[in-house]
Amino acid sequence: MNVAEVGGLLRDALVVALKLGGPLLAVSLLVGLLISVVQAVTQINEATLAFVPKLLVLAGTVVLLGPFMLATLDGFARLLFARIVAIGGS
Repeated sequence: MNVAEVGGLLRDALVVALKLGGPLLAVSLLVGLLISVVQAVTQINEATLAFVPKLLVLAGTVVLLGPFMLATLDGFARLLFARIVAIGGS
């Protein structure tokens, strides 16, 4: 295994991390921004008002995107295990 292959695997790992974490972070950001605007307009400063909706929306996002996230992680894990076997066999 040379430096280019290791670099490719690291790049793939970063892409998988973005695929898994990106949608959750984006949804959390949008919900947080929306709740902050509502709190600024109504002048209600309650921490639980921001936490509970974010938690519910993130749970819904995980339910909707769970199969995609699992398939992405499964494909990457299979790729890594295949590479480990290939290195051990040579």
